[in-house]
Parts: sequence; structure tokens; C-alpha cells
Amino acid sequence: MIPLSSSLFGVGVRTRNALYDRGVLAARKLRGPVVSVGNLSVGGSGKTPFVLLLGELLKERGIDFDILSRGYGRKTRGVALVDPFGTAHDFGDEPLLMTRRLDVPVIVGEERYQAGVFAEQKLGPRMHLLDDGFQHRALARDFDIVLVMPDDARDRLLPSGRLREPLASLRRADAVVLSGGAAPEAFPLQGKPAWRVRRGIQLKSVPERPVVFCGIARPQNFLAQLRTAGVEPAAEAFFRDHHAYSERDVRELLELRQRSGASGFVTTEKDAVNLGDALSALQPVAVVPVKMELQDAANAVDTMLRVIEERRART
Repeated sequence: MIPLSSSLFGVGVRTRNALYDRGVLAARKLRGPVVSVGNLSVGGSGKTPFVLLLGELLKERGIDFDILSRGYGRKTRGVALVDPFGTAHDFGDEPLLMTRRLDVPVIVGEERYQAGVFAEQKLGPRMHLLDDGFQHRALARDFDIVLVMPDDARDRLLPSGRLREPLASLRRADAVVLSGGAAPEAFPLQGKPAWRVRRGIQLKSVPERPVVFCGIARPQNFLAQLRTAGVEPAAEAFFRDHHAYSERDVRELLELRQRSGASGFVTTEKDAVNLGDALSALQPVAVVPVKMELQDAANAVDTMLRVIEERRART
């Protein structure tokens, strides 16, 4: 039996979606096309790696775009253009990571419509990638991409589970990305394109028997990828997702290295962003990028661009 709190949460989600579906609540449109990348569950489905992948594919085609993000974890408010030399405190870890990796404008703002208006005033109309946008229905989108994980098919709604919406919400998606080995038959795709991705890591100059540490949504997945690649940790330290590292954290990591006899550290790109200047105290440290590959990427992007063109021609 689903707990009462999850049932009430589901009623709230369905009611809100119905208000948008019927036009009672109106989504505002930007001048440029909006492509949303989102998911059904809380954390760890690979939204940021997919945005990076999609951004790389768009850059290969010479398409100008920016990224609109809430800027989760930042301590500031309002709309701001992310400074690639800034801090996670000001902009959030994932927006910083995206602008550094892609070298494109990233705009943060609680209201993504206002962030988009700011972007178009500064940069002119262009494509907008809406990061973590599936539930942010206040901004109209021209193409909705939703990532799903295997666990999503059997999970529960918040707060007893990790789902932010029921599986039936996939009817709003234009394409469903099967991540982590998710099987298409486990989800109500109803003829929607199912894009398969493979997620991996890129190892370079990894210390022997390192201390592996990270503050991400699914740390065990990162650890399993390292072990598959032949990296056997001397010790492990896991923090909550988007963890803001303190001087005490750095001291404790150095003490853990000494106790375990490790020769260095291994962590993720997102953690390196959150460490900032403190990263230098943990040398030698290998910062491991996550790399995502999309099967039949050219056809997927062609489909997305065609749908966007058709929809904008009708408005």
C-alpha cells in the first residue's frame, strides 16, 4: 500500500499538471526554441552529462544555444550569467561545470522564463537548453527530453520514494532517454522515441590505491565504474549530493589518506567544482569526467530539430 503522504503528493502533482494541460495555468514562451532535459526522479539520472552531450552535438552543427538552470545549491538569488571563474557558492556546481565544459552562456534563475528573457536581451534569440526542466512547466518548451533509470519503473512517489511524478507523466515527453540500462518495455512510452545512452568515465593519471570521495546522488555507481576500470580504492568517503566542502572536510580527507596508506585521491568533476581552491590541498588528485554517448545521435538530433521546426511553424 502506498503511504498516505505519497498519495497526497501524487494528488498535488496531478492537479498541477491538469491545470497546465487545460490552460488554466499558462506557460510563458520565449522567442527562441526551448529544449527541456529532465527526469522523473530525484537526482542521479544523468541530466547534467546529457545536457553536456546534447550541447556538444549542437556545437558540432554550429547551432547557437545557451543553458537555463535553477542553479541548485547556490547561496545567491535572482537571474545571473554564470562566470566560469566564479564559485559554486554564487552559481551552483552544475551550472559552473556546464559553462566550463561547453564554453557557452549559462544563466541561472529561480524563474527560468526570466532567465531566458535575460539571455535573449543579452545574446539575442537562440536555442535554450532547459536544465532539469520537466517539472518546471511555467516555461513553455518546444521539445521535452526525459531521462529514466531502471529503478524509476518500480519506485514510489515522494516522500516514500524518489519519483517526482508518476510514470504516466511520460506522455508529455517527446523523447525518453533510457539511462543506466533501463528497458523500454518497463515504461509507458506509447510510441515515443526511446534514445539509448551509455554512461562511462574517463580515467587519466589515477593514483594507485586512492581515496575515492564524492558528493553526488548515486556514489555507489561511481565507485562501481571505477572498480570496473580497475581502480581499487584504499578508502572511501561519501558526502551528500552538491556537498559544499569545508576546511574540516579537507583535513579529514587528508587524515583518511594517511590512515589508509593511499597515494592520492579520486573524485568527480562536480566535486572538483565544489572544492574550488581547496582542490590543490589534495594533490595528487584525479578528477574523473563522466562521459555519455547517445546511440544513433545524428538521427536523434535530426528528429529533435524537425519537431521544433514543425511546431514553431504552426505558432
